[in-house]
Amino acid sequence: MKKAVRIFDSILAVFLAVIYIFIAVGYEYLPNNIITYSSGEISYNRIYTLKNNDDEKVDFQKSQRVSSSESSINILGVIPVKDVTVSQREAKKVFVSGDSFGIKLYTDGVIVVGTKNVKTSSGEVNPAKDAGIEKGDIIVEINGEKMTSATQVEKVLNDNNGKAYRIKVKRNSNYKTFSVTPVFSPSEGCYKVGLWVRDSTAGIGTITFFNPENDSFAALGHPITDVDTNEIMPILEGEAVKTTVTKLYKSRAGEAGSLCCDFSNDVIAELGENTQSGIYGKYDYPVNELPVYEVASPDEIEKGPAQIICTVDDGGPKLYSVEITRVSYRSGSVSKNMVVKVVDNALLKKTGGIVQGMSGSPIIQNGKLVGALTHVIVDNPEKGYAVFAQTMVEESENVIK
Repeated sequence: MKKAVRIFDSILAVFLAVIYIFIAVGYEYLPNNIITYSSGEISYNRIYTLKNNDDEKVDFQKSQRVSSSESSINILGVIPVKDVTVSQREAKKVFVSGDSFGIKLYTDGVIVVGTKNVKTSSGEVNPAKDAGIEKGDIIVEINGEKMTSATQVEKVLNDNNGKAYRIKVKRNSNYKTFSVTPVFSPSEGCYKVGLWVRDSTAGIGTITFFNPENDSFAALGHPITDVDTNEIMPILEGEAVKTTVTKLYKSRAGEAGSLCCDFSNDVIAELGENTQSGIYGKYDYPVNELPVYEVASPDEIEKGPAQIICTVDDGGPKLYSVEITRVSYRSGSVSKNMVVKVVDNALLKKTGGIVQGMSGSPIIQNGKLVGALTHVIVDNPEKGYAVFAQTMVEESENVIK
């Protein structure tokens, strides 16, 4: 009898430990605020379900569509995990692309990509660094004059007889002003402050969708960052232009491949915002022949078969088979909501998996747009990360008015 009791206690302890783990994982990784387009029961991984305040499962087919309601997430509909706010909205529809495009971008301000020592008659000094200017700072003004280009910064800084500059920079959304005194470099015959700056960039990506609600364009699924500072580049102005794929370098373990494209003068959209979930702008471009897909909310996404639409040759966008192997609802991982594995033999033969330039490729599952590729996993290029389509659609409507 005692042995049976001990066995029962052990089984109960294991059961309670497992339940506690599920509660802890659900509390940490499931969202506190849920936006859903689905009309039926909401569940995550078939383990966590939503209940409303009167202890019935949330089913929007049986209730009026409301803007928001207080609900709770439960394990198997029984064990409470945490309270959440659920917002029910009408499903969105967008024109889905998958075509490659070129990026031409100029920054709002001039990015400091580094500082350097200046050789003087008494040794090397670094005026900019000594004053407090750091890599990643964005120069917005010098002596009260707005800076818009690296050429302008260079001209102002070179036109000096050794007097101090008042340099205003933007750093982490805050503004700081530094006094920088240049030093004379005998080898160059002029005064120098020791700054490397950049004001523009260019690149290749994939268009995710066009949102007809506000004529917005969305692409990449991740921000454009400076190659030296890894800081998000603030857009002053920029264009998305049509491209033609001319060459492709295959990915292999430890080395990401890439698309090579020729840029055209055919403008697709004017770029307006560069955010954690991608780049956005206004389009004035014929899109009516593109396929229309309804956007899925995250609770509709399942692990399993899906498709991506991407352009890897001059034949234009094509559908390829992939598998969604992980779905993460944790806040803060905007561009890494899913892990996607390429399983299409034709695409693997051509690209080796995911290559640079495929960022933004739309992901389709069960006839809906569920996300967009964002990053290749370099050690295993058959896999990559993806962002929820809902995040990009909501962002496109928030940032482009």
